[in-house]
Amino acid sequence: MPLRLRPDAAVNVPGTKFINTTPQSAVVAAPSATPERIEHAYKVVAEATKAASSNFYYAFITLPTDKRNSVYAGYSFCRLADDIVDDGEYGDDAGEELDSLRIKLADAYDGRAEGDMWIALGDTLHRYPIDRQHLLDVVDGCRMDLDGATYDTFDDLVKYCKLVASATGLALIEVFGYEDDRAVEFATDLGIALQLINILRDITEDLEIGRVYLPAREMAEFSVSVDDLRNKRATSEFKRFMKFQVGRARNYLASGVRLFPLLDGQSRSCPETMTSVYETLLGQIEKNDYDVLNNRVGLSKFQKLRLLANIWLRRRGFRFL
Repeated sequence: MPLRLRPDAAVNVPGTKFINTTPQSAVVAAPSATPERIEHAYKVVAEATKAASSNFYYAFITLPTDKRNSVYAGYSFCRLADDIVDDGEYGDDAGEELDSLRIKLADAYDGRAEGDMWIALGDTLHRYPIDRQHLLDVVDGCRMDLDGATYDTFDDLVKYCKLVASATGLALIEVFGYEDDRAVEFATDLGIALQLINILRDITEDLEIGRVYLPAREMAEFSVSVDDLRNKRATSEFKRFMKFQVGRARNYLASGVRLFPLLDGQSRSCPETMTSVYETLLGQIEKNDYDVLNNRVGLSKFQKLRLLANIWLRRRGFRFL
């Protein structure tokens, strides 16, 4: 269906946390691209998100069309920042490339976006009251990876999680729609939880590119060394360490799920699906006796779709899957 641009005045975006009658366009300029160009741009970011085979894609498809398209645009931005750091394509120029995102983001807010992803994002920023700082925080979090990902304490790691994950969630809830300001706190905790689970799942892969996100002091307290990780020694100490980390991630999840009832009804299935995927990953870690060094955890496409079906049926009163 063709995308409908929001009018420049008397703005009403159903499902967002407020109705802005003097317009968001006073803050974020209307995109200069034609409706047809914007529609094409959204198709491009949708295809890119699907091709990435992210766990998130199966959550995004639960959203209404307009919100889903905007989430695809936001995800594509975050993915671009992440790829600049992780792909190695830019080498020593990665920092400059991250800086360029700030300039292009400013252009998107000013209605001067160029390129499919930026045009889609610019339209999204005009539709929804997304704080620019949330997107800048994502860029800053990715820069921390460039500077060397090692963390002395858990508090240090939480700062990173808030930048790369919670900031994304805070942008997303503006698209989802909410009225209770507690949603900000719960979205922050949910972001921390999902990032912690990513870290626990990807210990070996991260180590291969020189990153150890696990807090150094806690590793020392549990008598776990980087050498243990590198040589995939799933010692009893490592398993106790992992059990502790999984428990803490579950605590953040328990706080984060309080977000769901505060969201617009049409949007709740999206974070519920994300959370179900990550809860399943934690269950797999536990089932493998916490040995993530020798047992990669993950969900097949069928498993993700089954989780999605479970949520869809549960919201309609069925519980037989």
